[in-house]
Amino acid sequence: MRILLMHPYVLVFLGGGVGSLVRYIAGHLIPATLSNAPFPTAILLVNVLASFVLGAIVSWVVDRSAGEEARLLIGIGFCGGLSTFSSFSYDTVVLLQGGRIGAALLNVTLNVVLCLLASVGGLWIGQKL
Repeated sequence: MRILLMHPYVLVFLGGGVGSLVRYIAGHLIPATLSNAPFPTAILLVNVLASFVLGAIVSWVVDRSAGEEARLLIGIGFCGGLSTFSSFSYDTVVLLQGGRIGAALLNVTLNVVLCLLASVGGLWIGQKL
């Protein structure tokens, strides 16, 4: 059984399932005032979280030789399931189609800048663990 659980496909599958579930729950935990706002706040928050976690995991795996299993389970599976580039893209297009060019530009800017900063922070934290 342990060999099956350590298979790369199974690790990515399990991590992706948990990441997707966390994304779904996060969308429901955002206060109603934010989720009803005309801005995709929940997507921004999970993208920043996924960027931070991926940075920390990659750094930790590389610096501590934690193993390929951790990278597959958390880095590819969990972060891949958690991050929502397709939702971010869709939300941006909807904002543009609604004539909300400023909000669309803000969405792109915040996602790119905050996710890059979160990745750097995650890499830094991962090196300190």
